[in-house]
Amino acid sequence: MVTQLETKILNKKARLAVVGLGYVGLPLAVHFAKAGFRVLGLDTDQDRVSRIKQGSSYIVDIPSSDIAKILRSGRLQASTDFSLLKSVDVVIICVPTPLKRKYTPDISFMLGAIRSIRRYIPKGALVILESTTYPGTTEELIKPELEKDKKREGKDFFLAFSPERIDPGSKKFPLNKIPKLVGGISPQSGQLAALLYRKIVPQVHLLSSAKAAEMTKLLENSFRIINIGWINEMAMICHHMGIDVWEVIEAAKTKPFGFMPFYPGLGVGGHCIPDDPLYLHWKAKRYGYNPRFIKLAADINAGMPHYAAQRLIRYLKHKPLPKVKILIVGVTYKKDVKDLRKSPPLKFIEALRKYRCQVDYTDPYIPYLEWEDIHSASVELDKKKVGSYDCVVIATDHSNINYKLILDNAKFIFDIRNVYAGASSKKVVRF
Repeated sequence: MVTQLETKILNKKARLAVVGLGYVGLPLAVHFAKAGFRVLGLDTDQDRVSRIKQGSSYIVDIPSSDIAKILRSGRLQASTDFSLLKSVDVVIICVPTPLKRKYTPDISFMLGAIRSIRRYIPKGALVILESTTYPGTTEELIKPELEKDKKREGKDFFLAFSPERIDPGSKKFPLNKIPKLVGGISPQSGQLAALLYRKIVPQVHLLSSAKAAEMTKLLENSFRIINIGWINEMAMICHHMGIDVWEVIEAAKTKPFGFMPFYPGLGVGGHCIPDDPLYLHWKAKRYGYNPRFIKLAADINAGMPHYAAQRLIRYLKHKPLPKVKILIVGVTYKKDVKDLRKSPPLKFIEALRKYRCQVDYTDPYIPYLEWEDIHSASVELDKKKVGSYDCVVIATDHSNINYKLILDNAKFIFDIRNVYAGASSKKVVRF
């Protein structure tokens, strides 16, 4: 049985299904289809499926032309019908894994996907979980679900975990240039998954277990949240002591070993960094251990929008706050990416609105913003418009913003992203 699936993978005759066509699933489906595999994309969101069928991409890393081309080749099919899983050899799960309140993982999307998969997958299929989750999920949750019909892992199906490592919007690190990690429930499962991913990613590391692969993903993201939390705390310390944190970071970067630069800002956004480390925090507490670094870093980062708003308000005390007009430059969570998931600039806007300030925004990636009670259009930048605001805040440093126009015409600039490093203008205050 293993030999048959190995042969199918080696010859690119294995039919793949990707469940969940978001920022992880769609790029994965497209890369496998471009490599020569026939891929079935499954999603419960009819709008996503319809857009794919029309050859239209909703993911920044995937051009619509790529989707249209592989649709014409017949190597990509999109559907909401999970019964089509009856004809596949491999199922890759890429569904969301958000947090509930009190830092508890929400596994409802994952369980829903697994229960649908269990009903239809044929004997001998390989199932791979890519959704980021707590250590032990694949073995303790996915495996028992798939074994409910008296099937056995390593005999009737094969199960592995391979964490997504997508860097949205990155041209330097596209999916097929990022080394892949794989851990199987059984040795055969790990080897099959590694064999499959080597068809699209040259460098694949096979770990001893699915649990080790799950923990590796959380180590990577916990490293990020902790170091971002630390540099944000460092920025606050430096501000209190009258020291330029940006100068300090640049100086520390001259050390050729033992230091990696992180930069202060409004916190962390997107799906991965705000949530993933807290899966580990939750799981470790169930083992009787309280991981302090993760929670502390999460709390510091979560407080940065309020801290930044407080600092800005101090600079604007000369005018009644309800009459203060503020323009936010960039509302996405990351530079040059059209993504508002847990975006810290949105929390920053929320904090400023509590002071009753008038807040507008400009962002080339978000022409119209609908978030909570905010419904407004992006402001078009020109000399007169920029000069009409009491303050312009650089919240997300998109590359396609005319920063010189802002510098020349703004009354006051609060530069959170250090885009005006080296500027001698007294109207610029850096974070």
